[in-house]
Amino acid sequence: MIKSMTGYGRATSVLDGKNYIVEVKSVNHRGVEVIVRLPSMLASLETEIKKVICQRLFRGRIEVYIRVESDLNKEAGVKLEVNLPLIQHYYSLLNQVRQEFDLKDEITLSMIARLRDVFYYSECDVNLDEIWKHLQKILVNSIDSLIKMREKEGELLLKDFVLRLNMIRDYLNALKLRVPQVVVEYQERLSKRVRELTDSLEVDESRLSQEVAIMAEKSDVTEEIVRFESHLSQFEEMLESGDPIGRKMDFLLQEMLREVNTAGSKSSDVNMSRNVIEIKSELAKIREQVQNVE
Repeated sequence: MIKSMTGYGRATSVLDGKNYIVEVKSVNHRGVEVIVRLPSMLASLETEIKKVICQRLFRGRIEVYIRVESDLNKEAGVKLEVNLPLIQHYYSLLNQVRQEFDLKDEITLSMIARLRDVFYYSECDVNLDEIWKHLQKILVNSIDSLIKMREKEGELLLKDFVLRLNMIRDYLNALKLRVPQVVVEYQERLSKRVRELTDSLEVDESRLSQEVAIMAEKSDVTEEIVRFESHLSQFEEMLESGDPIGRKMDFLLQEMLREVNTAGSKSSDVNMSRNVIEIKSELAKIREQVQNVE
């Protein structure tokens, strides 16, 4: 079963009066990119979090958001501190500016409180081993939710792929049936034209057959059709795979497009060209959808 790269998962749990919230979301990406945003007190767990993610998700831009909230709805595991050395430095600089320009404004508490980094959060002592054991379970649950969403969207993609692949097979069969008919029609047109030009003169049938054979060889697309059918069968087999197949599907679509382009360039028949155009149109629609397959 194919999976989409788009999904969202969320899980929460409480440990020691603190609410741990994990959100994981993913979108399209050529490879795998994991971005983790978490409280500073848990920064050392980033590598472990990425390992867990990469064991379950193999393609996409994956963003992990982790929040820890206390009963007061503030970031847990930290406390608010005042940066006195920085305030003293600010105060000294403000006084210097006031004296330099002979300003009458007073330096007030509200003015200082608005300055950058005068207050900061410092970490409290936390048991990271215990937190990680607890957090890992929540992370796995959120990934499970995301994968379920990916699978659900993958089912919709699968239905669309099957529909379009069936249409492509119909156009391809029409193309195959047209190939021998094109040669026959060319032979008839050539014979008629030669007789019109030569009036009642005798026509060299062997020469005529030779011209038809040359045309048939130049316009023969059997080789391209055989390779296209092989790629098409491989693509259909991939749809039953549970492995990440997005890149392989994209590669096969490029190969199918190359074969059908070659077939189109060899043919001057209107009906064949019409089928080629329809096949290319459906391949383009499939390729657009494949960009979202894991």
